[in-house]
Amino acid sequence: MSINKVILVGNVGKDPVVRYFDKGVAKATFPLATGETYTNQQGETITSTEWHNIVLWRALAEVAEKTVKKGAQLYIVGKIKTRSYVDKEGNNKYITEILADTMLVLEKKQVQNNIPDSNRNVTTDKVGPSEVNEPGAPYQPDAGQGGPFNDIPGGAGQSEDDLPF
Repeated sequence: MSINKVILVGNVGKDPVVRYFDKGVAKATFPLATGETYTNQQGETITSTEWHNIVLWRALAEVAEKTVKKGAQLYIVGKIKTRSYVDKEGNNKYITEILADTMLVLEKKQVQNNIPDSNRNVTTDKVGPSEVNEPGAPYQPDAGQGGPFNDIPGGAGQSEDDLPF
């Protein structure tokens, strides 16, 4: 048995780039930064940042197009996928991506419990999920219904992971 599952909470590095392919299939891509802060033996605070290439398909890509902006904090669940391509000079290149199947936009909430009026507009780092950005069920083409994969060898049962782009 094996498991390929990734859970990330991080900040969006650029606005999503959304492309539409044949039959209206949408693909959104954007970088997501996650960070780790620690104190070394000399007492210095060290912050390291990892950048992740996020890929969203179909309805989730369309949600990202409308709601995700640079700097937004996101909760992402997906799987790691590495693919290769040949660049303009003929060199083989590899890229590791996170194919997300769940995305929630996290937002800072205001806390107003027993806070004096003079401090009432101060926001805290309390985080909660946005109510409008929960993804729907994954797209499942009906067999024989002219789904987006019927023109690709393998037919309607083929997954988005097998697309050549």
